[in-house]
Amino acid sequence: TILGETHEEEDEILPRKDYESLDYDRCINDPYLEILESMDNKKAQKYEAVKWMLVFAIGVCTGLVGLFVDFFVRLFTQLKFRVVQSSVEECTEKGCLALSLLELLGFNLTFVFLASLLVLIQPVAAGSGIPEIKCYLNGVKVPGVVRLRTVVCKAMGVLFSVAGGLFVGKEGPMIHSGAVVGAGLPQFQSISLRKIQFNFPYFRSDRDKRDFVSAGAAAGVAAAFGAPIGGTLFSLEEGSSFWNQGLTWKVLFCSMAATFTLNFFRSGIQFGSWGSFQLPGLLNFGEFKCSESDKKCHLWTAVDLGFFILMGIVGGLLGATFNCLNKRLAKYRMRNVHPKPKLVRVLESLLVSLTTTVVVFLASMVLGECRQMSSSRHSGNDTLSLQDISEDVNSSIKTFFCPNETYNDMATLFFNPQESAILQLFHQDGTFSPVTLSLFFLLYFLLSCWTYGISVPSGLFVPSLLCGAAFGRLVANLLKSYIGLDHIYSGTFALIGAAAFLGGVVRMTISLTVILIESTNEITYGLPIMITLMVAKWTGDFFNKGIYDIHVNLRGVPLLEWETGVEMDKLRASDIMEPNLTYVYPHTRIQSLVSILRTTVHHAFPVVTENRGNEREFMKGNQLISNNIKFKKSSILTRAGEQRKRSQSMKSYPSSELRNMCDEHIATEEPPEKEDLLQQMLERRYTPYPNLYPDQSPSEEWTMEERFRPLTFHGLILRSQLVTLLDRGVCYSESQSSASQPRLSHAEMSEDYPRYPDIHDLDLTLLNPRMIVDVTPYMNPSPFTVSPNTHVSQVFNLFRTMGLRHLPVVNAVGEVVGIITRHNLTHEFLQARLRQHYQTI
Repeated sequence: TILGETHEEEDEILPRKDYESLDYDRCINDPYLEILESMDNKKAQKYEAVKWMLVFAIGVCTGLVGLFVDFFVRLFTQLKFRVVQSSVEECTEKGCLALSLLELLGFNLTFVFLASLLVLIQPVAAGSGIPEIKCYLNGVKVPGVVRLRTVVCKAMGVLFSVAGGLFVGKEGPMIHSGAVVGAGLPQFQSISLRKIQFNFPYFRSDRDKRDFVSAGAAAGVAAAFGAPIGGTLFSLEEGSSFWNQGLTWKVLFCSMAATFTLNFFRSGIQFGSWGSFQLPGLLNFGEFKCSESDKKCHLWTAVDLGFFILMGIVGGLLGATFNCLNKRLAKYRMRNVHPKPKLVRVLESLLVSLTTTVVVFLASMVLGECRQMSSSRHSGNDTLSLQDISEDVNSSIKTFFCPNETYNDMATLFFNPQESAILQLFHQDGTFSPVTLSLFFLLYFLLSCWTYGISVPSGLFVPSLLCGAAFGRLVANLLKSYIGLDHIYSGTFALIGAAAFLGGVVRMTISLTVILIESTNEITYGLPIMITLMVAKWTGDFFNKGIYDIHVNLRGVPLLEWETGVEMDKLRASDIMEPNLTYVYPHTRIQSLVSILRTTVHHAFPVVTENRGNEREFMKGNQLISNNIKFKKSSILTRAGEQRKRSQSMKSYPSSELRNMCDEHIATEEPPEKEDLLQQMLERRYTPYPNLYPDQSPSEEWTMEERFRPLTFHGLILRSQLVTLLDRGVCYSESQSSASQPRLSHAEMSEDYPRYPDIHDLDLTLLNPRMIVDVTPYMNPSPFTVSPNTHVSQVFNLFRTMGLRHLPVVNAVGEVVGIITRHNLTHEFLQARLRQHYQTI
């Protein structure tokens, strides 16, 4: 059985009400999981082999998506720069540079406009997609995040965004694209392609889908950076709420498949040598090595570690500043841009593109320095030795606005693809002056901060790397010029600066370390990169969270951290659980089920029984006392009022056993003399009571006390399962035995996955409200449970590591006294309960 989560508490705090929880919990003794129960060893091996084939297919498809994006980005970018460069060369002599600026604006505004239109088609395609995928892997389902239409708009939109000159990268959206491929490919169906249907009933659960999404996200990282191990660690570090050894092996295999697929095609297309595998990822940092003529040069020394630590501190401060500014911009957009018509978002994107283009053009023309090119290296390191650099790096030198035999250092950074600019900073010696690097860093920092969050597909990895590389190269130049450290290799400091700034922005450690090491193919950089990233993260965490966590919080997603604080152990499960439960009986009338489903938004319901013969012993007046739980009448009346409002909106079906409770008690006060009775009953201990007989159904005459009596817990059942049972007419009459009820197979129960019908859309007029549904074959009879006295840290670890979505709280005598969901374990909720705990001490 696959369990969902209740939203009723979340709706009060979330700015959006369309987030759902993935249903990961699976019942071990599920009677209708016929696919798994009927398997022998050979069938199980075939089932596992299909998983491996699908994982390989996900990797190959993700690599092909990366190839598509890279090919068209290069095509559009080269076309734009070729036209603009020839125009600038002509207009420099004729004095018509304004015409060149207009041509550049025409290209950029057109591309950005197309990217914004694609986001209007699918709004979730905006941004990098990493926050959304992080939420999905953590257990929260964001609407439309893994649809086919999303990956089409994402892939096409990001190539227009990058080609349009915005300070964004294509590597971040590759992670989202890979996740969408992982979610959709194993299903063999899509809402966008409804007519294409395959009879493939396997892997139709949120747990399986989550595993494939983890593999797809890792494949996206591997394709972007040529880092399969880093991609695997990214999925592990940045999201997945449940992990196992088998999943690690499959995710790594998927990442390898994506890396070598992209490498195979890119190497064949660019070099004409198919099967040579020379280009492992979309972003490759190249080979770091000192010039053979420079005997004093070393990639790094032990003395440099002190500078790296200082750079990590500065990178953390810069990252925290970047995140703070971007958070303020995001809040401003949420208040003033998003509520307005969608055309305003397009206009904002065009405004950013216009500003970026003008700044780039004017900075290259006014602030750039014309530097002399020669074939020999001078002692002052002010010129460029063309023999000591690769052909690719040399070909990216720009001579905009400069006479012959000179180059424009600012234009070399601005009028090149971002990957080429990074290679310039990593591998050219003496190319850029400190003034140029300082101005470039400041402009790029501000414009990339403004750009991230507008309504276009955009990544943040490459802009952060480029901005940090300029910072690191500036530090190297200053150390050489003012301290006289001639042994410094500028490329190493540029790499460490890129790591420091990127780590300060995204706050990733393990996966980012491995990604950077794999991208450089230099294992000796492992220790400096790791130390820099740790220092940058610790420094940044002192001020705020990472950029992805900030955007997750702004959207109101209940994301769970890896662990709780030490002070949270002052709380117990009874302090954080939700005591007001809506439940069903093992044998419940259709009338009751329909009312429960239409008047609540819970995704799962406890299946319980009660001992009506001992009712007088349990019930006293208007109060129900169960072991470890105190129900106050005010909360009961509030909940009753909410249910009455919901039931009044029901028009197409008769009212049910969930009556409008306590109508006559709404305006009454709590009698003061009841407090003594309350205390007496709190100290009472109850014994378990027997189950209902198999064909006994609940009574329609419920009072307020009956609705909140102690209940023996037998299992959990999903809303989707109840709706499916009603939709297919699975029930029996009072005159029959429950054995006469039709039985649905696992394939039939999951046929509508992942979009089950809504209870309000079902036509139930043909069903007799008095018919009874036996839910016991479909419930989860053995979910994880905790005691009311369990420490919160234990509850959190069980909930997080086992990938749960519901955790019933059951006391010593088998009574369900509450339930814990994702909302009850969020940091904000725990902090609020901890403050209440201190106030009552």
